[in-house]
Amino acid sequence: MRWLEYLTFLTLVVGLARPAGLYLARVFDGAPTFLDPVLRPAESFLYRLLGVRSNEEMSAGTYTLCFVLFSAVGTAGLFLLLLAQRWLPGAPADRYLTTPMTVDLAANTAISFSTTTTWQAYGGETTLRYLTQMLGLVSQNFLAGASGLALGIAFIRGFVRERSGTLGNFWVDLVRALLWVLVPLALVGSLILVWQGVPLNLARYTEAHTLEGGIQTIAQGPVAALEFIKNLGTNGGGFFNANGAHPYENPTPLVSFLGLLAIAVLPASLTITFGHMTGRPRAGWVLLAVMVVLFVGGLVVCDFAEAATPPPLAALHLSGGNMEGKEVRFGIGDSVLAAVVTSNGATGSYNSMHDSYQPMGVLVLLVNMLLGEVVFGGLGTGLYSMLMIALIAVFLGGLMVGRTPEYLGKRITAAEARLATLYALLTPMVVLLLTAVAIATNAGRAGLATNSGPRAFTEVLFAYASCMANNGQSMAGLNANSVFYNATTALAMLVGRFGLAALALALSRRFAAQGRRPTTAATLPSDSFAFGFLVLGTILVVGALCFLPALALGPIAEALSH
Repeated sequence: MRWLEYLTFLTLVVGLARPAGLYLARVFDGAPTFLDPVLRPAESFLYRLLGVRSNEEMSAGTYTLCFVLFSAVGTAGLFLLLLAQRWLPGAPADRYLTTPMTVDLAANTAISFSTTTTWQAYGGETTLRYLTQMLGLVSQNFLAGASGLALGIAFIRGFVRERSGTLGNFWVDLVRALLWVLVPLALVGSLILVWQGVPLNLARYTEAHTLEGGIQTIAQGPVAALEFIKNLGTNGGGFFNANGAHPYENPTPLVSFLGLLAIAVLPASLTITFGHMTGRPRAGWVLLAVMVVLFVGGLVVCDFAEAATPPPLAALHLSGGNMEGKEVRFGIGDSVLAAVVTSNGATGSYNSMHDSYQPMGVLVLLVNMLLGEVVFGGLGTGLYSMLMIALIAVFLGGLMVGRTPEYLGKRITAAEARLATLYALLTPMVVLLLTAVAIATNAGRAGLATNSGPRAFTEVLFAYASCMANNGQSMAGLNANSVFYNATTALAMLVGRFGLAALALALSRRFAAQGRRPTTAATLPSDSFAFGFLVLGTILVVGALCFLPALALGPIAEALSH
């Protein structure tokens, strides 16, 4: 039954990728859409209000600067709101807010949501007021998601344009991402969630008297306002500490399945957008095929690990899969699918506790994040991660067979190869360095309150990989609400968002300035099965060279010790 669910999900993602990708291409090319009669006046109003000259384009440097400044303003605003929330009116009552909002936690949370990481070192129902969640977190889910999508479109334009010094207008792309993509989809999705039973209220927490005579506190809140956009914008932060395992966030199988589609469809469809905008649709399909192959491989391994009988149960001659840490409503199938989707999609919206997964199950989720969002990935950011590794594949493949290193008519010189290589190496440099510092210092080891040995090492590596990938998943055995982890995880989030984006747009600028070289017999084909295999092999080889030693100390060592 669970394999039928996996097949249905993948079929829908691939089937929806083409219409969604073509729609995105029309939106950002300024072509007519069915929403124009309603949204064009709103777009013009926003341009006048913000003072945007929509006909003026920006260089890559200006585009990057606007992206960084926009994110910085959002971060500062959310930071101040978090510190001021104690004076905000409304529920929940102060007695329920048991986690203090310290300066370092506020800074970490503000950076987390403005970078679409939504790494949460706190529980929402015990830390934040309703107004903080709605005014601060919901707004950043929209704005950060839209700016990431804008960045991905600007990157594509570098492959499309010839002899150009510009990549579009950040403010125009941002507004169109909001009005034509995120807002209408989030509105429809949120209404479906309310219909399915997700709360949307400002009620006080409910205190229920149990049959045993105790009192159970049931948190309330405007959950539906946050729930769909957190998945659509590849953010993932939960309204409640239990995230997608909470019955208010995930009450029915339909809500669960729609949430997973919201995470994957738009990032997957950007490969089709890329192929359409560059005039090479088959090249886009090849990239999507590589993503699907990697996704299926991870899904098979993770399912095998979690469906097998855990060693402690096998020793007692009991059978059955690993249900520890999994919601009984979802079982192994839906939990594994959600885990693989969220770890690939830069969306830490999990519905099971990953700290309870078997070592090989954890390995899959960790590798998905360490590979740098090449499978679906974040909204906009996932596409340029895949294209960066494709450029490395073209460069290496061209050198091996003596063909010109070109991709879609754009020549890859030493300068472009250096940028792509630096992009690929930035993640291991940051993640491995921060992991080493955490393991080697008392402040870092102090967060390991539950596990020791290889599992403890995995928890630390998992945390920094999650933050660098702007994912936000965590393994609960690590207590990350400390000055050390709030500071170091924030550093990983910032580099993962802005460092990688700056390198991507710098490379896009170089391609936009080039002309388009004609395809000849000496050009390595970029839309063939062989090219897809080359890209897949490059991803696996580069990933192994960068991370295999660290993985051997963590989940692999733990698996071999069982």
